[in-house]
Amino acid sequence: MNTGGQKPRAGGGGLHRLAEPAPVEVGVDGAGSPEQVAGRKVIAIRESWLVEDRWWTSEPIRRHYWEVVDERGAVCVVFRQPGNRWLVHR
Repeated sequence: MNTGGQKPRAGGGGLHRLAEPAPVEVGVDGAGSPEQVAGRKVIAIRESWLVEDRWWTSEPIRRHYWEVVDERGAVCVVFRQPGNRWLVHR
């Protein structure tokens, strides 16, 4: 059974974590949408969505995600944590 974002390695070498989000610098427009990620201009926002989870706990999660394309054509997903801390999934 796979848990905690881990999956078996090929060859039975145990478990390893899937890609975890990393801190990133994000510049935003007046509406709070990403304009720049890691110093690169965002040329398109492919999709955005809001995740609200654990609302029944003392530490609910509310994150707005954006899937963006930068000026090099690279695609990533960014989201903001409390305290204006941005993270990226590549």
